Amino acid sequence: MFALPFFRRDLPALKGDRVTLRVPLTNDYREWSVLRGESRAFLEPWEPRWNPDELDRTAWRHRLSRYREDYAQGTAIAFFIFNKSNGKLVGGITLGNIRHGVAQSGHIGYWIGERYSGRGLMTDAVKVVTRFAFDTLRLHRIEAACIPDNARSIRVLEKAGFRREGLLRSYLRINGIWQDHYLYARIEDDPPGAETKD
Repeated sequence: MFALPFFRRDLPALKGDRVTLRVPLTNDYREWSVLRGESRAFLEPWEPRWNPDELDRTAWRHRLSRYREDYAQGTAIAFFIFNKSNGKLVGGITLGNIRHGVAQSGHIGYWIGERYSGRGLMTDAVKVVTRFAFDTLRLHRIEAACIPDNARSIRVLEKAGFRREGLLRSYLRINGIWQDHYLYARIEDDPPGAETKD
């Protein structure tokens, strides 16, 4: 459980230059399922294999329960990303594997609907979550992993100031296949916008 007083109250919305982040709510189901459904071919190469009931309302309820349980245990916080200009859902981002003590670290993962990719919205969301992790949760290190072929995700991370630290072999099972991933990280005192020059 989070020891910080912050977690004894409801999590407020987080605001960036172009996006607003808040925890998923039950009535987000329709907008979420439509966006995920229309973006399926775009998302599947970079995600764990979808279940046959992936977009069903029952699976949605289980997903929300898991989000709430992770939050209550202090291990993860899931956010939905909304376009600040029109309030539309554009994607999601999770700060997970949160560890305190000597590690003081977390790991981010994210997705964006195909029609919203390439507009800088995810870069803004990653920056917002990173600031939240450092300033509010008092974490020291944030990590992210991405498949080497995922050029869009690499650009997002580098624009958000993450540095590539190495290759994790056969790291995650993505779309049914064990995949290598680049490990990226940002440290609390890294200068903003520090990029990998590999």
